[in-house]
Amino acid sequence: MAKLDNKIVLITGSSRGLGSAIARKFTEEGAKIAINYNRDRESAEKLKKELPGSEIFQADVSDHALVKRMIKDIHGKMGTIDILVNNAGILSSFSWDEFDDEKVRKIFDINLMGPIYTVKECVDDLKKNHGIIINMASNAGVGTAAKGTTMYSMTKAAIAMLTKRLAFDLMEWHVRVNAIAPGWIESDMTIGGKSAEEAEKLRQSFRSRTELNMTGKPKNIADAALFLASNESEYMDGQVLVVDGGRIDNLTHSL
Repeated sequence: MAKLDNKIVLITGSSRGLGSAIARKFTEEGAKIAINYNRDRESAEKLKKELPGSEIFQADVSDHALVKRMIKDIHGKMGTIDILVNNAGILSSFSWDEFDDEKVRKIFDINLMGPIYTVKECVDDLKKNHGIIINMASNAGVGTAAKGTTMYSMTKAAIAMLTKRLAFDLMEWHVRVNAIAPGWIESDMTIGGKSAEEAEKLRQSFRSRTELNMTGKPKNIADAALFLASNESEYMDGQVLVVDGGRIDNLTHSL
């Protein structure tokens, strides 16, 4: 029997990158994926063709009304949600000299308020189904030294605490809540739009910052997500799983 047989899974921001890797991995294990996208409908349609039983749903997760509508549409087309993966997010790097109110507001709205809105609209399903929430944090929220990532890191540190608080809030209904804190992963977010030379320079830079002397692939995060979504992690709750190759430029790996 597959690990996620007939589970209905909402993965936000799943038309590409880490989200699409998780969607493919979960489908291999029998899940039916609600593919969420904001702007890239073409990629969402392409992924839907690859994944039997999947459907696509458009919503900007930073807009509560659109999230509410999306969940209603998922109920109509697929049923109630068993697993929520809060994956949608943006990486915006800038120094204090480049501080811009709109940039700051946007990164908090998408990276923090997005998961909050999605949980709010899915929580009744998850209580009913004794479901699972997987939040996408980041090792930036644990304490890495990457320059220009202060605001991004703050949103991801907040996701780590949201994870722990939700585990307390939902324990009565046996809803398990955990998070993944990826290190530098080769994805659209990190190397999209970069030249081959620029991408390789980034790989070398981040490879040198790990104990394992390697960079991450979307598959590494998808494997971790499957572990947290399956019964193999049944004794885990409220935890942040750091998957970063052993970053050595951290203040600490503990939370």
